[in-house]
Amino acid sequence: MAVQKAMLSSTSKGIEKKWVCILLVLASASAASSQYIVETLPGFSGTLPFTLETGYITVGDVEFFYYFVQSTGNPGADPLLLYMNGGPGCSGLNAFLFQLGPLKFNITDYTGGLPSLIYEPDAWTKTANIIFIDAPVGAGFSYATTASAYDSTDTSNTAQMQAFLRSWLAEHPSFQTNPVFVGSDSYAGVYTPMLATAILQGNEAGFEPYVHLKGMILSCPHTFTDLETNSKIPFAHRLALVSDTLYESLEESCGGNFVDSTNTTCTEDLAAYDELIELISKQNVLEPDCAFLSPKSNKAFKSAISNQEKHRRSIQEFTKDYLVSLPRPRDLWCKNFDYLLVDIWGNYPGVQDALGVRQGTVSEFFRCNISLSYTVDVNNVLDYHKNLTSQGMQVLVFSGDHDMVIPHNGIETWIKWLDLTTDVDWRPWFVDGQVAGYTEKYTDGGYRLTYATIKGSGHSPPEYKRRECYKMFERWIHYYPL
Repeated sequence: MAVQKAMLSSTSKGIEKKWVCILLVLASASAASSQYIVETLPGFSGTLPFTLETGYITVGDVEFFYYFVQSTGNPGADPLLLYMNGGPGCSGLNAFLFQLGPLKFNITDYTGGLPSLIYEPDAWTKTANIIFIDAPVGAGFSYATTASAYDSTDTSNTAQMQAFLRSWLAEHPSFQTNPVFVGSDSYAGVYTPMLATAILQGNEAGFEPYVHLKGMILSCPHTFTDLETNSKIPFAHRLALVSDTLYESLEESCGGNFVDSTNTTCTEDLAAYDELIELISKQNVLEPDCAFLSPKSNKAFKSAISNQEKHRRSIQEFTKDYLVSLPRPRDLWCKNFDYLLVDIWGNYPGVQDALGVRQGTVSEFFRCNISLSYTVDVNNVLDYHKNLTSQGMQVLVFSGDHDMVIPHNGIETWIKWLDLTTDVDWRPWFVDGQVAGYTEKYTDGGYRLTYATIKGSGHSPPEYKRRECYKMFERWIHYYPL
């Protein structure tokens, strides 16, 4: 009940006019761009079997870098998806290489040097045109031309994303009539309904080019901070990480509010809970809990890259500069080892040249830049979701059922709060004859929302179950039941 009351009180304020004005001003700003067709990439053998365009779109004092992959199906008719990664601060290469894109690293055979790339058969680009973007400013290869422009917030980044999309469409007139979807992963879930709202308002205000927005795709979305925090303890109890005795005491002493309770017993129970889950991987409770990987100083990193290219040192020696050694085959696997490869690959000068990165604009590439000058100014976007239910949107929300970062039960709570009509009740959905997860479909007039869990998956489901997530997307985007 405490969670429901908090949701109701925080969503009753509506959308502030001042925020809308910021969006409209930025979206109407003039923008420039540069585009480059990439035919080959270091680490991939031969010519790319798909059309990859990279480039910059200028929005104010920010140069947003993007990776655009044309659908290998029917690009003239297939939907256009603008996909935003979380963090905040993760590069579009994270989604391109680990989630939705047509390439991935050859993890199995990696022995050092330049990581090799192989084709991914279950890429979403088989049936959609996708723009992967480095955003907010400072993520990936995006950069600002003034120091003050590096300061960003949830609100300013959302405004810049609308300006980016309209400018990108202006530079690509052949895609202006395609149906458009905005998608996100993890933290970027907070941007998605805000951006959808801004696009619809921009269309109504007569902004050009017109964006044929059809819906949203949300992967393990950050939506409401307090709700997500309050959902973690029930989630842990469901998975037997917390005893019945402690859970019942937590419920009684904290009253369902695990965020800011001043109750002494509640505080003590929360401390006991924290101790129990301290060594559990929040990304996926079934996997090893891994140390965070980050390189040393920029100078040391650049030196490591240079020496690696010249002398082909062993990977064990090279990764000393990353504070960790990669495992040998059959050693304990850790997901963060896979992430390390994109930092290595993205910092090769040959890779940056192939991608068309402007020299000298980014001193060091990170998969996720955790040192952004970023201020969180939105903790709850339920009001945006509620308002969009009257706009005939098509929405796909999905979550890994072993994700403790943004647990599925919290997502299910806010979907229920939207008070939609159940169209198809909770049921399993299948891939290759096996249960891939569970799904439920909701309607409200022309608004349709499909919710799905991905069985056995953690945070960012496509990183764990790439084929299942592609099959889910393929069916949904073509209006078939999961």
